[in-house]
Amino acid sequence: MKTLKKFISYYKPYKKMFYMDMLCAFTLSLIDLMFPIIVSFMLNNVYIKERSEILKYVTLIGTGLLLMYIVRYFCQYYITSWGHIMGARMEADMRSDIFNHLQRLSFSYYDNTNTGKLMSRIVTDLFDISELAHHGPEDLFISLLKIVGSFMILMSIDARITIILLFITLFMIYSSLFYNKKMRAVFKSNREKIANVNAQIQDSLSGIRVVKSFSNEEIENKKFEIGNDAFLQTKENSYTIMGKFFSMNGFFQGILYLSVVIFGGIFISNGSFQAKDLMVYILYINIFLNPIDKLVNFTEQYQKGITGFERFLEVINTHPDIIDKKDAIELENPKGEIILENVSFSYDNRNSVLKNINISMEAGKTVAIVGPSGSGKTTFCSIIPRFYEVDEGAVKIDGIDIKDIKIKSLRSNIGIVQQDVYMFAGTIKENIAYGNTNATDEQIIEAAKMANAHEFIMGLEEGYDTYVGERGVKLSGGQKQRISIARVFLKNPQILILDEATSALDNESERLIQKSLELLSKNRTTIVIAHRLSTIRNADEIIVLTDEGVKERGNHDELMNKKGEYMNLYNMQFDQVS
Repeated sequence: MKTLKKFISYYKPYKKMFYMDMLCAFTLSLIDLMFPIIVSFMLNNVYIKERSEILKYVTLIGTGLLLMYIVRYFCQYYITSWGHIMGARMEADMRSDIFNHLQRLSFSYYDNTNTGKLMSRIVTDLFDISELAHHGPEDLFISLLKIVGSFMILMSIDARITIILLFITLFMIYSSLFYNKKMRAVFKSNREKIANVNAQIQDSLSGIRVVKSFSNEEIENKKFEIGNDAFLQTKENSYTIMGKFFSMNGFFQGILYLSVVIFGGIFISNGSFQAKDLMVYILYINIFLNPIDKLVNFTEQYQKGITGFERFLEVINTHPDIIDKKDAIELENPKGEIILENVSFSYDNRNSVLKNINISMEAGKTVAIVGPSGSGKTTFCSIIPRFYEVDEGAVKIDGIDIKDIKIKSLRSNIGIVQQDVYMFAGTIKENIAYGNTNATDEQIIEAAKMANAHEFIMGLEEGYDTYVGERGVKLSGGQKQRISIARVFLKNPQILILDEATSALDNESERLIQKSLELLSKNRTTIVIAHRLSTIRNADEIIVLTDEGVKERGNHDELMNKKGEYMNLYNMQFDQVS
């Protein structure tokens, strides 16, 4: 009931269209019900008159029928066109709602959710919901109207045959409900299986370069076939159930006609029923059966749509674990002082990645975070913009707990340059402008110059209008990194996080990017996660992080003199280079 109530709420913005659709459906049904009545009237009252009288009535009734069918034409047009438009708009609203909701969910949700499966919910599921939104109420309304209307008229023609038909119809309804329950389960399974197929396709195509580099096309084909075969199996199951469902309903419809022929013949033979009434009765049987067919189709449509909507609600009802407090404030003109007080964090609420961390970073200073792999360096940087919520303790900026700051305001004052740069499909200019969507062309070019990117961009055939390809595939690692730095220059944040920004680059690219990063870091609080320790020798402070917490802190010379963890890491890297 809750699901249905939520579904109905999407009709609210389109109430006028909905009521007009229902009015057209009502008019259309009324016209269809009128035709056999007119035929009956003509058989009993018109065709028995003289020729001149017949022609007069035929002209009059023919004109009336023509006007009725002109009205029917416009009603059918509205139902087919604007009814579908209403459904499409509702689908668009749902798609906006789910996409906007996905934007609000934290990193932890995406850590455990496959992108391909989400795509299936946004695209495939919502199409069936759109069809249900349009055809559902309309088909239900028309069908019930025609069934009730035709049943009452059939009762008025001959109650005995109609009661027999009602008895058979009840068996049809029971049969429909029985298969309806089975279809719901199999359609849900269909959705889950096609989501798995979509996930496999997305995963394989995203990693196509890795696939080809290892010549593992056959492995990917086998993985795909497993999911594809599972989906095929559920489709076969659904069609088997649908086959039984439709054939059973077809059988009962045949029994209805058989009953009319047999019992009509019996009643005609004993003089209690007339042959001409039987003809009108059969016309109404068609009107009675047509909406039953519609209800049968509606059952399938309803199951597809409602299972899709339930999957849609699974996402919508996932509450973001990181949200603004009611009294959260804007972070205006921050100095950039960062303090971590007794901070602990774990991804699974069991195994701590950060334990009781206490760190203070002065505004405008550069602090480097180093340590062995798995010590929590990237996690450390992820809790400052509040990508993840700390389990214990507090992270403060300028003395304000970040939980008391509006998320958008907090993140707009933090710039991040990562090792794995994401490029959106589009032009270089569009990717740089992502740092400030209101930036002018001049500001974009200036940011590119500061990031040492302008020269290589101008060397491309289309310059700033060069299409970068999916995930920036047409650019080198160094070029992508410089564009990402230009983005941050354009954003102009007070706090800067550099997450191993140069570790995957060649020496020439690293030299250019290091110059850009030094310029970018000027007068900003900068946190550097460093892979190459030689790049952080000039940091104001270096913090050595291990799985036990903060092990050492100080500048390069101080830590080397301590001859502890930092010196071991530094010498180990130096030996590897040698």
